[in-house]
Amino acid sequence: MTPCVLITGASFGTGYAIAERFAKEGYAVFIGGRGKKYGEDVDAAAKQLQEAYGCFAKGVLYHTDCICEQEINALFEQIKAEGYPLKACVFNAAHLGRGQESLSVKFDDFMQVIQTNVGFNFLIAQHAAGQMKQNGGGSLVFIGSNSALRVTENRCAYCSSKSAMLAMSKSFAVDWGQYGIRSNVILPGMIKTKRWQENENGIQNLLANRTPIGDIAEFEDIANAAYFLCSEQARCITGTELTVDGGMLAQLTPKEE
Repeated sequence: MTPCVLITGASFGTGYAIAERFAKEGYAVFIGGRGKKYGEDVDAAAKQLQEAYGCFAKGVLYHTDCICEQEINALFEQIKAEGYPLKACVFNAAHLGRGQESLSVKFDDFMQVIQTNVGFNFLIAQHAAGQMKQNGGGSLVFIGSNSALRVTENRCAYCSSKSAMLAMSKSFAVDWGQYGIRSNVILPGMIKTKRWQENENGIQNLLANRTPIGDIAEFEDIANAAYFLCSEQARCITGTELTVDGGMLAQLTPKEE
């Protein structure tokens, strides 16, 4: 039977590239997002996948700024009703928490980042694992950040949430391994997003661009890593992290230009 994958934040950018990678491999794809109000047209993305690869693809909605367990439960009932066994879940949606200066950030704003990047992901993972247990196993892949290990200025909530994601994923690996469920984290560095392409706020001049290989990740690099971790080739890999950052974390000091 055709397996399915749920990818959160998948209507564009990295998330869409991940959805495309799974579609190429014959998966039925569920594209998660918050809707057109937030610039995420999940239906258009699903249609594009169907037309390009002839796969089943469907958009499903949630609201990460107002997490509701009943809503998430309904989302997974939609997935179950389509009849495709859930075998993979990729957590790409995130609150970026930019510009939150630690001495002045409002507590509610700080906690909104934690709620999205930790609480929302926990709830999605819990429901996904419930279906995977019934399906004989599956794979969870969290799109983290190398900021989980080396922090960036004025991003305390974001970096803290990505660090928490590492421990959460390890806990899932230990707790749910008995059900054939694996859990891993990808740690990207800089990615060539629209923001990077347009050099917003001089982003192309940041030190994170100066990697040992002289390049940073394309969307497809993250997508390939996500698919690998969900594949049979990674059947013995769980509770760990795969860094995809051109070697940035490995170097003490970025090289001079």
